Amino acid sequence: MPSSDIDVIRARLAAHPRPADLAARRARIDGLGAGYLLPPDVVVESVDAHGVPAEWTHTPAARGGRVVLFLHGGGYVSGSLTSHRHMVAQAGREAGARTLALDYRLAPEHRFPAALEDALAGYRFLLDAGIAPARIALAGESAGGGLALAAALSLREAGLPLPGCLWLSSPWTDLALTGASLETKAVVDPLLSRAYLSELASLYLNGADARGALVSPIYADLTGLPPMLIQVGSAETLLDDSVRLAAGAGAADVSVHLEIWPHMIHAWHLFYQEVADGRRSLAAAGAFIGAHLDGA
Repeated sequence: MPSSDIDVIRARLAAHPRPADLAARRARIDGLGAGYLLPPDVVVESVDAHGVPAEWTHTPAARGGRVVLFLHGGGYVSGSLTSHRHMVAQAGREAGARTLALDYRLAPEHRFPAALEDALAGYRFLLDAGIAPARIALAGESAGGGLALAAALSLREAGLPLPGCLWLSSPWTDLALTGASLETKAVVDPLLSRAYLSELASLYLNGADARGALVSPIYADLTGLPPMLIQVGSAETLLDDSVRLAAGAGAADVSVHLEIWPHMIHAWHLFYQEVADGRRSLAAAGAFIGAHLDGA
């Protein structure tokens, strides 16, 4: 029998392995989120964010004009508003913020740089709506975490105002797949393998250099980026993507807080309603975001 709440999730994932068909894969990840009910006090509103389908959520906890701009995971080929809505709403509650989640374009129909263009459009939508950049937390999970970091780099290069902070959950920051944890954590990671990540990278890259800063921001100069919180589970093949990112950020004099959550698997925040450390990690993210947006 499963010995902990995360083992219950492991068993469920093992009983429903990832299908080969892309449409079925997309349905599977949407189903992970659709199985969780939204609390009755969550308000959801669809919006067009400069041409990008998007969704506002807020709870009575939202205050002070704070906004979390969230980019979902799914390896750039899957994931949606549906898959992450419940988790995004809870993150907003913990941060005392509204959330704006983007339904950015997916590969292989829309390869790099489509997702990045959509992320930047969503950020400009917030600026044009009169939201101060210092009141915005730019956030993402997995591929969305790498995308959030790439968006911040693009904003810096364009001379645009940067968000108040970054929250990166299990970010995929190295599409060249050079991290040692791809091998050392392969046995314990129930979701991501080197072979699968290689497939995802090939679908997304569209001929781009896998070590290019805007697809693999671990190779970028991170100087001048806002404070960042990186959260990753110890049972992830992407563990080294986070550890090396934190080292690079620190070397570039960026304020960085790295949390490695013991025994947690990739995207464990999605299961927060069943996993205690999912709830605790979202509370920690909310506290970080609130602290860095409060002074704006």
